[in-house]
Amino acid sequence: MAGFDVAAALRWARLDPRRTLARRPEDALPFASENELAGQPLLLDTCVYIDQMQGRAPEIVAQLVEVRQVNHSTVAIQELMHTVGVLDPADHRTPAVISAVSGQIRSMPDHRVFLPDAEVFGRAALLAGILARVQGYAKDARFKALHDCVLFLQAQKLGFAVLTANVAEFDLLLQLTPKGRAVFYRAGG
Repeated sequence: MAGFDVAAALRWARLDPRRTLARRPEDALPFASENELAGQPLLLDTCVYIDQMQGRAPEIVAQLVEVRQVNHSTVAIQELMHTVGVLDPADHRTPAVISAVSGQIRSMPDHRVFLPDAEVFGRAALLAGILARVQGYAKDARFKALHDCVLFLQAQKLGFAVLTANVAEFDLLLQLTPKGRAVFYRAGG
């Protein structure tokens, strides 16, 4: 396994904003549209799977998944399996959720599932720490930010765009790391 270059990561992270970042207006963000379905390959955020399973994914998500190359991260698998782990076995809904999550994971082709490397993990931890400091995140939000940063930097390294409904977090990541790419959508209700 390749080592992690701490010095390179610290040079890369000349991200020293001393002010809280603000969300940008929606019209300044890369929302998916029917006019721009084609584009770079996608790496799906965990919310995409959840929105699909719960029937909240808008039609634009189905169109993007059909037109673009779709890729999966072990980060999403980890988050989905964590969900399974916290379910109450006594709840009558648990077997259906486990079945749906299992089906989602089984449908991921092996050659389209990617594992982040040491560089992505190390830089993502650095980026998540900067984001937590600048935004004043509580402990729970710090852990979620770490997963989002890993997914974001993994997509960047692979030349993919993250497909996500998590506009708030990924807008900040786009501001801190403009070379990264995300495609946003709004989940239905």
